[in-house]
Amino acid sequence: MTTTNAPTLSQQIGSFAATADPARLPRPVVDMIRLLMLDVAGLCVAARKTDYVAAALASAASSGRCTAIGHAEPLGLYDAALVNGTAAHGEDFDDTFEGGPVHAGAVIVPAILAVAEHRGLPGTAVLKGIAVGCEVMCRMALVAPQATHKACFHPTAVFGAPAAAAGVGAALGLDADRIAHAIAIAGSLSSGIIEYLSDGSWTKRMHAGQAAQSGIRAALMAEAGFIGPATVLEGHHGFYKAFAPSKTPDFGPMMDKLGTTWVIEAIAFKPYACGTMTQPYIDCAIELARSGVNAGDIARIECEVGEGTVHRLWAPLPLKQSPPNGYAAKFSSPYCIAVGFLDGRAGLGQFTDERVAEPAVRDLAAKVSYVVDPANPYPRTFTGHIRATLKDGSVREVRRANMRGGAHDPIPPDEIVDKFRDNAQFGGWDSERAAKMIAAVDVVVGGGAVDLASAFR
Repeated sequence: MTTTNAPTLSQQIGSFAATADPARLPRPVVDMIRLLMLDVAGLCVAARKTDYVAAALASAASSGRCTAIGHAEPLGLYDAALVNGTAAHGEDFDDTFEGGPVHAGAVIVPAILAVAEHRGLPGTAVLKGIAVGCEVMCRMALVAPQATHKACFHPTAVFGAPAAAAGVGAALGLDADRIAHAIAIAGSLSSGIIEYLSDGSWTKRMHAGQAAQSGIRAALMAEAGFIGPATVLEGHHGFYKAFAPSKTPDFGPMMDKLGTTWVIEAIAFKPYACGTMTQPYIDCAIELARSGVNAGDIARIECEVGEGTVHRLWAPLPLKQSPPNGYAAKFSSPYCIAVGFLDGRAGLGQFTDERVAEPAVRDLAAKVSYVVDPANPYPRTFTGHIRATLKDGSVREVRRANMRGGAHDPIPPDEIVDKFRDNAQFGGWDSERAAKMIAAVDVVVGGGAVDLASAFR
């Protein structure tokens, strides 16, 4: 317990979480929650037959009343959160937040839905929990931009646990003090390193599910009276000292107008199934191809990029020009640019091991390089740029000022619902089953019962 009179950051967040009123959420926030739930559900179905989801399911050690979306057998609380979070984030096709970046939906939605099914909570509690959890997670990512990645941690993994704890605590109706303790406990449950970048291995895929189940654990422990350090966020040995040591934290963006201004209204939905910051570069590549340039005409491509993106998406350049597998290709800007140019898209089918091995895409990716632009606005805004030098010596240049799908260039809601349907179809669901899931989500958003299993009946 703190001995000072001034509330700590976790205590202030706890007050916000405890007093948030689902009946007073702005309409754009409610609409965003609906789209996040549908996006997560579609991604879970799309990934349901993958080997990494099978491995997550095989690790389940409990039965219960919670839905693993896309699977008939119900699971226990923690296992459902792990499986759904892993499936939702597994193809890197989930929502993102410019300024972070973090993938809030893939953490918070599985956490809140699992606890809602476990406890029989109504849709109003789900709205409150998702709103609070996503808001806290996005705001936490603004405190020390780029520093968490620089420390080799995955922001979605580390910010996800305390944010999920706040969201679950809110959904359960815990008081402000217990939610503050939940956040504090989750600080010690946060983890997730980015060494997967070296070989395209799977650990990033589980980070959202891991954070979801950690947030649930922290909230339930706090509900039962377990206590954590009040200064977990700002303390000398605290969260940002551990996970973002290279930058002095600025807590203003996390706390300013918390509860009155909702940053989650600006959450972005990805048009492409790959790393967030590469998305506008793919749009540039597609535009270049549509201008009449052929792959055989290109001598080289140079891209201006933000310095903070280099170590994840561009370096080491030989590895990024020749990624070892489909998952590694999702974090290779040269590959994403090449396949976007050649295929005119970058969906789930563009990131198979077979497509990555094809000579045409490898040849073009080998021509793509980068130069750091000191004026690039990353991470505040995600931009795109391609400068293609053709074999005849002419130069074609394409720029995008914003990420399509983000706040400055949003995807219409109907297209996000269509994305859900496409992903459900990819995962083997027919249109009737997809419609049942949409109906189940709409019941929850309307404040009714949480019955995700209705889509399986």
